[in-house]
Amino acid sequence: MRISTSSFYEQNVSAMGLQQQKLFRVQQQLAAGTKFLTAGDDPVAAARALGTSETLALSAQYATSRDRAKLALSREETALDSATSILQNIKTLTVQAGNGALSDADRASLATTIQSNLEQLVGLANSDDGNGQFLFAGYKSANAPFAMQADGSVQYLGDQGQRMMQIDVARQMSTSDDGRSVFMSVQGGAGYVTSGPAANTGSGVFGSVGVTDATDPNYGKDFQISFAAGNYTVTTNDTPPVVAATGAYTAGSPISFGGLQISITGTPADGDTFAVTTAKNAGTDVFAAVSELVSALRTPLTGGGAAAQAKLQNALSTANVKVTNAHDNVLTVLSSVGSRMNELDSLDSAGEARDLMDQGYLSDVVDLDPVAAIAEFYQRQTSLQATQMTFAKLNSIALFNYL
Repeated sequence: MRISTSSFYEQNVSAMGLQQQKLFRVQQQLAAGTKFLTAGDDPVAAARALGTSETLALSAQYATSRDRAKLALSREETALDSATSILQNIKTLTVQAGNGALSDADRASLATTIQSNLEQLVGLANSDDGNGQFLFAGYKSANAPFAMQADGSVQYLGDQGQRMMQIDVARQMSTSDDGRSVFMSVQGGAGYVTSGPAANTGSGVFGSVGVTDATDPNYGKDFQISFAAGNYTVTTNDTPPVVAATGAYTAGSPISFGGLQISITGTPADGDTFAVTTAKNAGTDVFAAVSELVSALRTPLTGGGAAAQAKLQNALSTANVKVTNAHDNVLTVLSSVGSRMNELDSLDSAGEARDLMDQGYLSDVVDLDPVAAIAEFYQRQTSLQATQMTFAKLNSIALFNYL
């Protein structure tokens, strides 16, 4: 069969062009470091690579969210740690104020110190995250959550919202705690608080409340102990009140009622009362409790006799229990913050391990084997050169060369 010159040229040029394309493709793969250059080269692998890349990008976003959550929680942890130190100091000063050898001036000095601690506590409750967002304001984070009023009380201006952050595929975490839950709440197991009104005129001083029978039907209710004609009567704060116990008063003898027991010393006057109230109903505002403590310490005892001394001792006991409850509540929130930070660390470790696996899978799907690619490159380069040399040699053959 006769092959025309034009056909010979076309076939050889086409063959060399195809080999050049294959060589160029290998060069592009080596430059890009990938097995395929377009999705059309390997649609299945391209789809897998895209899905894995999206997973890695999402994981990186979760890691960024966790870093932000850690920063917010670490600042809250610092503020709460300082708050617990202040509350512990107030408790110490409260116990010190109970020393009967102190003068009115000494107690006034302690009151000044406690007032300073109160102001520091309000300052910590108004801590921000460094970007103008207040830690304990809930959703109203643009404004300071606590404000001291003219009468010395502290008002909460925030709300009880929790700022949530998506830190993993199926996990949202609160990166803040509202001020009401931190500084104006008590734990469910806080127990009872005893207090005496300012109208008491006797010298009765109450001790701590003990639980004797938590199954008593009246346990968990609020009570009032009233004194008249040498007797005591304990009633619940129900409507109408229910008498829980009665009896002749003997100083120092336990009074039992509603699964509780309390001892009272001194001589209560007729009409004197004491309230034995669950912690959640006794006033959970730590700022108010400390303010009442300051007022009690600034009240002179000189000339007041045993009644004034009894009022001070009762006020100190009430304040000590309330501050202890507040201290325990802040510690509980602090523990919660620590638990959340530990969870973030665990999620970081799990995320890093998952990313490592995904990156390995993505590398298997996408990354080029450089050794095999270089070998193919030289193979195709050699093949192209041989084809070119053969074409050049055949192209130079003519009958006239043999005449």
